[in-house]
Amino acid sequence: MFAAQPIIPLLTEFTDCMDRRRTPDEVLETLHVLASKYLAISVLGAARFPIKTSDWRSTRLGRDVFLHPSVPKGWWEEYVAMAKREQDPGVMMARSSLMGCTLTETLRMLEPIGIDRWPIEMSHKFGMRDALTCSVGRRWLVSYWSSKPLHNVLTQPGRILLFAAASFAALRLERLIGHDPRWMGKKNHRITNRELAVLRLVSIGRRNHDTAKLLGLGEETVRSHLRNAQIKLGVRNRTHAACEAIRQNLIP
Repeated sequence: MFAAQPIIPLLTEFTDCMDRRRTPDEVLETLHVLASKYLAISVLGAARFPIKTSDWRSTRLGRDVFLHPSVPKGWWEEYVAMAKREQDPGVMMARSSLMGCTLTETLRMLEPIGIDRWPIEMSHKFGMRDALTCSVGRRWLVSYWSSKPLHNVLTQPGRILLFAAASFAALRLERLIGHDPRWMGKKNHRITNRELAVLRLVSIGRRNHDTAKLLGLGEETVRSHLRNAQIKLGVRNRTHAACEAIRQNLIP
């Protein structure tokens, strides 16, 4: 259990070491040394989000995702195969959280059933009984894992230490691997402000007539904005479009 170690001196030493790291593997190993020494947990890895959460399935190992050697063999390959077919609700929740969420906490809050339990069941299959995932700037996910439940390990000071260390690690990774052109998306596929305005009203149940009146547009213009948004988001209908826009944090 993390004792009353002075967090600021630890982080100062950690950041000095991190600034000298030259590869993603070195960054993750430095983070792993800190986590395993003071909290007896391991680093899973780090992943950089594209701007569209629907593009999460397009992430590639060594380009957007970096794993630590402590990750159980076979987990990543099986995770990727499943993620191509199903959403990981825990990832979406972690990305929108202000503080790190453990796997156990996610399970308690989301109460997943059926297919939504697959990430948790897969983690348990590979001996990862718990994990802590930190969202950094809603751009990076940095994750730790443990073979034991974390509720007896993660004191509040320990959680702060891990989150701060994950933030510094993500910053160093961002500098090392450079700009991702997918962050801004392709110009002709961006959702326009008017399309977003229409989707916001759709998301709260407004019909086309009401939406047109509230935005000062014609009904046919509203329908056109909805069609364009559906094409750009790759969805089937207006409801799906509004849900996908919320999932991608395009509308509140």
